This record gives sequence, structure tokens and C-alpha cells, in this order.
Amino acid sequence: MSLEPIFALLLITFLKKRVDYREVSYSLAKYLQIGFYASIAAIILDILSSAYSIELLIQLSFFALLAAVYIRPELQIGRSTVYAMLPYAVLSFITSFMREFFPSVYEENDDFFDSALLFGILWYVGMWLVNRNQRKALEKERARREAEEAQNRIMAELKVNLEQEVAQRTAELVKQKEELQTALDELKNTQAQLIQSEKMASLGELTAGIAHEIQNPLNFVNNFSEVSIELLEELKEGPLKALEGDNQKEADELIADLTQNLDKIGFHGKRADGIVKSMLQHSRSSSGKKEQVDINALADEYVRLSYHGLRAKDKSFNANIETQFAENLPPVEVVPQDFGRVLLNLFNNAFYSVNEKKKQLGEAFVPKVTISTAQLMEDNGEGPIRIIVFDNGLGIPNAALEKIYQPFFTTKPTGQGTGLGLSMSYDIITKAHRGELKVETVEGEYAKFTITIPVKP
Repeated sequence: MSLEPIFALLLITFLKKRVDYREVSYSLAKYLQIGFYASIAAIILDILSSAYSIELLIQLSFFALLAAVYIRPELQIGRSTVYAMLPYAVLSFITSFMREFFPSVYEENDDFFDSALLFGILWYVGMWLVNRNQRKALEKERARREAEEAQNRIMAELKVNLEQEVAQRTAELVKQKEELQTALDELKNTQAQLIQSEKMASLGELTAGIAHEIQNPLNFVNNFSEVSIELLEELKEGPLKALEGDNQKEADELIADLTQNLDKIGFHGKRADGIVKSMLQHSRSSSGKKEQVDINALADEYVRLSYHGLRAKDKSFNANIETQFAENLPPVEVVPQDFGRVLLNLFNNAFYSVNEKKKQLGEAFVPKVTISTAQLMEDNGEGPIRIIVFDNGLGIPNAALEKIYQPFFTTKPTGQGTGLGLSMSYDIITKAHRGELKVETVEGEYAKFTITIPVKP
């Protein structure tokens, strides 16, 4: 009896347990099952028949099985078993061949052939033991790798969760930082406003004292400059007419120079008088009583007053006035005269800006001043009133934005502004009416002043 059918049965059984059926596209399990039954049939046939043809058929089938396992990539897991069985298969084939066709040679060397077959069996057993140990080592290594991979997956999941928690915590901290920064900025703004208010109050008291002291000598300068001009005219028309020749010419030149100097003294004296009056107006504490007024009517009245006042000084001045008054505005408690001064100052600045831009651009530019009102609704239904004065004039330079509410700061040329209008307006809105006065501007394009005051300060 040959051992090829038993080896075939062992090989097929090994393949059935080890092959990964997912890597093949055909029914490999069915073919292995057929091979399993064929191996059992070969064992029975080998036991029942001793014919060489049957033995040769079994041996050739076994070689075919070994070749198939060696060649097919999906069966490569059985190659080590093929290497273990191949020596016995070759020696068994040679032994059977010699026994059948060269019996005398076989009988003379039967011990050699038996030893060769025993060697094939021992080779298989040794290779099987080695392969088994290698498989166990590989299985341990695979188990170790799987454990490491599982640990790595767990670590990766923990890392992702930790990163998410860190990101979430970071976002919370960033949000808290932003909230704290916002609160700090608001606190700094409030502090700056309080400091500015205190400075303004102190400056107002100082300004009032200085202005009163300056007013009287300034009146003397202005009055005596006018009187001196009149006296020079009388002198020119009187005694100096008796002079002749070069003396008359020289006297006229001196009179002209003196008159010119007195004109300049009068001009700058009147300018100083205007500054002093503005200082007094800026510094005086308002004792006016607050009244409920119609903001729309008040704004319309003062914008007309400002426009016609500028038209009286400059007949060539024109501008489009657009009003966007909200309907059904509630009456607002303000000091009408003070609040009117604020509106008048803003309207004067707006008309001045568009007029200057008109002089620069010519007829292609259309001056426009827009006044709009609205009530900003809140949860209680009593929101503050917002008044916007918008002009498409020259705007305000960025470098001047931080200074526009400072006393005596102006962007107008010398003699055309005292620099107290916006400062006074800021005080009236923020102090007397607990409101806000903000500006938005783009130099060369527009300026927008926004007043926000509560209905009941």
C-alpha cells in the first residue's frame, strides 16, 4: 500500500482549514471537497487492488495535486506541505517503477529503496514539525500584530476623542477670551469716555474763566481798531489834504498801510471774539428744562435754518436735502435749544463739506444731505431714537477721527471754524441726554453722524 492517498487527504484537509475563500472567484470549497472524497476513494482502491496501473494512476494524481497547489496563488499556503511531501512522492514513484519493470534490480537493492521511502516519510514528518512550529510562531506574531493594531486603534480613537475634547475646550476658552476682551474693550471705552468727560468739565470751567477775562480787552481792541480806521479816514480827508507833492503821496501811503493794518487787527479781533463767544457757549452749563418734542419737526426746522443761513452768506450755494423721517415717532424729552444747537452744528458741517466738494469737482457733482430718523425697537417696545445726518461731501481724514471731539480741533481752514462745535455737541448728547454720537466716514466720499438718545433720558 502506498501513502500518496493519505498524504493527499492530509494536504486537502490542511487546505480546507487554511485557504481564504474570499480571495477566489470560483467555488474552491466545492473542488476541495471533491478532492477529499477522491482521496478517500483512492485509499480504498489502493487497499483493494495491487495492480501497478492503479498505483501509477494514484501517484500521477498525487503529482497533479502537488503541482496544482504549487502553481495556484490562492493555494500558496500549502506550498510548504508540498515541499514536505514531494521527496516521498518522487521516491515512491521510482520504487514502484523499478519494482514493476526491473524486478531483479529492485530485489537486489530492496533495502535501499525501503530506506529511501523511510527517508521520504521522515522528511515529511520533520518538515511537518518545522512548518507547525513556524505556523505557531506566525500565529503568535499575527496575534501580537492584531493586538498591537487593536491597541493602536484604541489609541487612535482615544487621540481623536482627546483632540475633539481639546478642540471643544479650546473653542470655549477662545469664546471666553473674546467675551472677556469685548468686556475689557467696553470697559476701556467707558473709562476713556469718563476721563474725556472729566477733562471736558474741567476744561469748560477753565474756558469760562479765561473767556470772561479775554472778552473785555478784546472788545477794546475791536472797538479801537474801528475808531482808528474812522480817524484815519477823517485825517486823510482833512489836514492831510493840505499837503502837496511828495508829502501828499507819502502821507497817503502811510494812511493806506495803517488802514490795512487796522483792518487785519479788526479781522483777527472779530475772529478771536467769535472764538471767545463759542468758548462761553461751550462752557456754560445748560439750565434749560427738558421738554417732550417732535424730533422730526425739530430736525426739519434746523436743517432749513442751516441751509438758508448758508445761502444768505453764499448765493451760489445749493444742495439737495432729503428727509427720511419715520412716522409715529414718540415724543422725546430733550432740551430743545441745546439739542437744536447739536443738529444745527451737524447740518452746518454737512453743508460746508458738500459745498467744498462742489468747488473742487464743479458742476458734475450734486451735493446731497440726508436726514433720517427711526426708533430702534427693544423687547420692552420702547427703544431709543436714532437720528442720522449723512452727506456726500469730503468726509473726514482718518488721522483726524480720534480728535474731532476735542475742543479747538477743526479740519476747516483758518477763520472758518473754531473747533468747538463737535466738542459741544458731544457733551450735549452724551452728558445731558445720556445718548451716543458716532461717526462713520470715508475720506473723499461721505460722512455719517449718528445720534442715539433714549426717549426718556
